[in-house]
Amino acid sequence: MTEPPMITAAGPLVDYQPAALDIWDGKYRLKDDRGEPLDQDMHATFSRVARALADGEATPALRKTWYQRFLWAMEQGALPAGRILANAGAQACRPGTSTINCTVSGPIADTMDDILGKLHQAGLTLKAGCGIGYEFSTLRPRNAPVAGAGASTSGPLSFMDIYDRMCFTISSAGGRRGAQMATFDIAHPDVLDFIHAKREPGRLRQFNLSLLIGEDFLDAVQQGRDWPLLFPVTPAEVAQDRLDTADPEQIRWKAGPLGQGYLEDDRQRVAHRIYRRIEARALWRQVMRATYDHAEPGFILIDRVNELNNNWFCETIRATNPCGEQPLPPYGSCLLGSVDLTRFVEAPFTPAARFGWDRFRRVVAVFTRLLDNVVEISGLPLAEQRRELADKRRHGMGYLGLGSALALLGLRYGSAEAVAFTERVTRELA
Repeated sequence: MTEPPMITAAGPLVDYQPAALDIWDGKYRLKDDRGEPLDQDMHATFSRVARALADGEATPALRKTWYQRFLWAMEQGALPAGRILANAGAQACRPGTSTINCTVSGPIADTMDDILGKLHQAGLTLKAGCGIGYEFSTLRPRNAPVAGAGASTSGPLSFMDIYDRMCFTISSAGGRRGAQMATFDIAHPDVLDFIHAKREPGRLRQFNLSLLIGEDFLDAVQQGRDWPLLFPVTPAEVAQDRLDTADPEQIRWKAGPLGQGYLEDDRQRVAHRIYRRIEARALWRQVMRATYDHAEPGFILIDRVNELNNNWFCETIRATNPCGEQPLPPYGSCLLGSVDLTRFVEAPFTPAARFGWDRFRRVVAVFTRLLDNVVEISGLPLAEQRRELADKRRHGMGYLGLGSALALLGLRYGSAEAVAFTERVTRELA
């Protein structure tokens, strides 16, 4: 990698706008317990973050070198995500906070002990400043019998209400609103309740909602077939209800949660009881109507997500972070950063306007190491989260300011030239 110049201070191409400074002051500027600023300006924030991340290097010489490089990269347009900006190097003032924006919960098993255990883990995660995503279609449908209780369950949506109130209570005590994502399999018997949940005023307001949709459902919609709504079944339930496991009208064998006490075959498939069938196109219309009326639920093409996952061989993804841009495995984390493309446009708004490709490559290279160093100071509250992050060291780097960069370069958004630039800048970053 070409050595970057050892710049310790550099301003942006234009002065920071008042709105940007207001956001920095309210969300990312380090302050003491009395609210007095400890970061005197934006450069001081970058310096604090660079110092905290460089301190993980092995020797004093490396710590000095990488502090200078990290600071240079941030002054050039590398922008770590909000929790890194707010909390890196801030342990003296915020000892219980994390540098990770969001996480995904471990799978919620269909037992009261695990439901409440994951609620506890979620509370600790939100308290640390991280958002969290969960899959709730692992919980048995409404009115299904509860083993050993002589009662029937109130269903996944009622437990989501509990998580919703917990998030509201914890987020109200801090400066960052709590964020949650609930994903839900479109084959779950309570899928219509999930689709229409937000029609009720005030319900699930701490959640974003997304359906997990596979190729089989898309094919059923295209072919106009019925769609089975189903849930895993135990051997005891098969015996009690005299279900015929060879009858495809009663049981569907498919991938499911292994080792949870459900009936499994020698091909590692789980028996799913078919509760009822619904026309696939009618169900799809319900999704589209809810999305039109309430902007939710969204949907995730979950088969495609797992096909494209580089870690497909060691994990299965069923949930995302609260905003949905990063699908993650159980206890996975959003370690994020973006590169501001406008900072690399030279001679803007002139016939000589050009993009500084060499500087862009150098910033991305340094930024990669900067984000990787966040792993060591994640501050995640759960051992499972820290282990998952350290084992795989995944991070998400993107870019921002594409439309503005195109304008600075004199390229019309959507033109062939703009598309070619977008393809190249994405390829260079990757």
